[in-house]
Order: sequence, then C-alpha cells, then structure tokens
Amino acid sequence: MHVKKGDKVQVISGKDKGKQGVILEAFPKKDRVLVEGVNIVKKHSKPSQANPQGGIISKEAPIHVSNVMPLDPKSGVPTRVGYQVVDGKKVRIAKVSGESLDK
Repeated sequence: MHVKKGDKVQVISGKDKGKQGVILEAFPKKDRVLVEGVNIVKKHSKPSQANPQGGIISKEAPIHVSNVMPLDPKSGVPTRVGYQVVDGKKVRIAKVSGESLDK
C-alpha cells in the first residue's frame, strides 16, 4: 500500500472528495483505510453496559485505498508515491517535491 497509519491524506474521489485527514488505521488485506472525519456513517446501537443510553452513533467507515493520496510534506498538495533505496532501506518519496514521506 502507498499509505500508512499516521499519513496525512486527501480523498480524491467519492462523496467526501477534497476532504483531508489522518489515517487512523490501515487494512492491507482488504485494501482499505480508515481516515479521520471521512465517510461518516450512522450506527444504531442497543443499550449496553458500555453505552447505557444506546441510540445513533456517528463513526468513520473504511474507504478504498485507491481513493486517497498522501499530501506532500513541503507544499501540502496531493502527490503520487515513488520508492527509493536509501541506506539499504526502501523509503517512500513524494513525486511532486522528491521529499521523503517516511520519518
């Protein structure tokens, strides 16, 4: 996958197109990511020990990884991802500026 947990990304297609957020969780086997504040769904919950009131809860749902692009660390615009070997390690680089996306 071209993105990881903690990356700042922008949604490039779908109902939340243009929104930006941080990846909260990645699901590589399903090719999906959970982005903060994106793809909000309403979930009906029964009253339980943890939530005695019950009711309708808003939460994020996963979206397909192809619908997000990481933001360039320099300019903050969406960028494609390239890979380079630096000091024997494979690192992700932003195609726009050439900056490393990995810390």
